[in-house]
Amino acid sequence: MKKIGLVAVIILGLSFHSTIKSENKAPLQGTITLSGAWALYPMAVKWAEEYQKLNPGVKIDISAGGAGKGMADALAQVVDIGMVSRDIYPEEISKGAWYVAVTKDAVVPVMNEMNPVFKEIQSRGVKKEIFIGIWITETVKTWGQVSGTKNNAQINVYTRSDACGAAEVWAKYLGKKQEDLRGVGVYGDPGIAEAIRRDVFGIGFNNINYAYDSKTHKPIKGLKPIPLDLNGNGKLDPDENFYGSLEEITKAIAINKYPSPPARELYFVCKGNPQKPLVRDFIKWVLTDGQKYVQETGYINLSFISLQEQLKN
Repeated sequence: MKKIGLVAVIILGLSFHSTIKSENKAPLQGTITLSGAWALYPMAVKWAEEYQKLNPGVKIDISAGGAGKGMADALAQVVDIGMVSRDIYPEEISKGAWYVAVTKDAVVPVMNEMNPVFKEIQSRGVKKEIFIGIWITETVKTWGQVSGTKNNAQINVYTRSDACGAAEVWAKYLGKKQEDLRGVGVYGDPGIAEAIRRDVFGIGFNNINYAYDSKTHKPIKGLKPIPLDLNGNGKLDPDENFYGSLEEITKAIAINKYPSPPARELYFVCKGNPQKPLVRDFIKWVLTDGQKYVQETGYINLSFISLQEQLKN
């Protein structure tokens, strides 16, 4: 079968699945509650809006607070679904954590666009070893060390104060864990973004949907993603330069040009396989019809095979 034919079959298969499901279900009513990862919050809000349009009798309450809170709330059954933006730990599984991947995104290092060495860094990129020196060993202290210039301005380092997937994933990229990250602790993705916007010499990290404007898909005013010098050659090669827009970086993540970590899957977590029919229906809808909202919201679709694996769960 030709590739175009295969794609058509896949699309028709998804549509057929959705049609069968929607024709056979009675009107749904009730409330679904979610809490957790800032990374997944904008996507979950979009899914909730669209699902509630289809099911006016359903109310979905969503709160952000970090992946750690999402996991804790799910295991304690404070919410129906926890949003988690990091790997699920064996000890959490032993406590009853059931999970499905629902989409994918990434964490990017960020700096203030008014930083005097901004142009040098944008043309050179930054090696992983430099980031390790900033956040782990604290041996990189000036912007001159980052940019290869004589700039002696001190780096003001920011990290996350809440237990979160962004910090855990960024630390994993640097070979460590969240508790090993140095810097001033700031709560939440919006907090980190605002801290860097206000500090010309600040450096931090954000989930991509807090580094880029959701309307323009350009970097948020005052904030710039820091390119990764992936091959360590001291310059940003054309195939490493994909930070100009949300479309560019999500494409790079989708085709694995951007490394994993800090790219990663995002999860819905419940205490045990969810038995509440409304929760099950919502999760199934997210993995089928809900996937058409992923790219427009600034996230990356899972592969068709991965989605089928999640549905089997």
